[in-house]
Amino acid sequence: MDETNRPVDGLRAYGLIAGMWIRSSLAYRTSFALTVLGNLLLSGLDFVAILLMFSRVGSLGGYSLPEVAFLYGLSVTSFGLTDLMFNSLGQLGQRVRDGTLDLLLVRPAPVLAQAAADRFALRRVARLTQGALVLAYALASVDVDWTPLKVLLVPVMLVSGAAIFGAVFVAGGAFQILVQDSAEVQSAFTYGGTTLLQYPPTVFGKELVRGVTFVLPLAFVNWVPGAYVLGRPYPLGLPEWAAFAPPLVAVFCCALAGLAWRAGLRSYRSTGS
Repeated sequence: MDETNRPVDGLRAYGLIAGMWIRSSLAYRTSFALTVLGNLLLSGLDFVAILLMFSRVGSLGGYSLPEVAFLYGLSVTSFGLTDLMFNSLGQLGQRVRDGTLDLLLVRPAPVLAQAAADRFALRRVARLTQGALVLAYALASVDVDWTPLKVLLVPVMLVSGAAIFGAVFVAGGAFQILVQDSAEVQSAFTYGGTTLLQYPPTVFGKELVRGVTFVLPLAFVNWVPGAYVLGRPYPLGLPEWAAFAPPLVAVFCCALAGLAWRAGLRSYRSTGS
């Protein structure tokens, strides 16, 4: 396969496979609608827990309810987009164990596109929708002096955050190829990461904040750029320009994830070898 055409081929393969699963999901419209509604209500329980906290306290780590909702909405919306597109990578360990990864390797399409689109679950749009609803509430309620730069930073955070989470999914998939049984480890960094970011950095210890800033830079999904928008102190005293670093961090994470993916595939040994 021509290396220059691989991104285009990957997108085409992803679209075809995902489209097949979407048509399958929509074959039973009522069942699909009920499933999405159930997932929407279930995913909303996280924010209900935050509302219950604020029914007892006036602030959380010095942040008001609209400010926490802003962080929550950014985290869940970014993660929801990535979870919709890449969740199937969490099953790679099972594919390695039962030998079905071999099927992806012999097809004339990029393995990553095939693995990500396999069993595409449109019902996961519920998490994305729920996060967007909370973010809309936060944007309408938060006390912020909006400037054109702050307005522009919101969609930049969403796209960059989705890319950062996507890099974690891809790197986690590569790790599963290596060790075959580590879906829980991947979930700890993906689902655990988005849960962590739903709360202000001020409620966590400095060591944890340092880890998700400089080791696994999830803080650039919402904590760091969100501090600029909300006019809050930056985590760990970072400089002001760090608020505009999420796109660079996302590119760096994606590049590392790409290298990890290639290394994972090169290390793979077929069940028939």
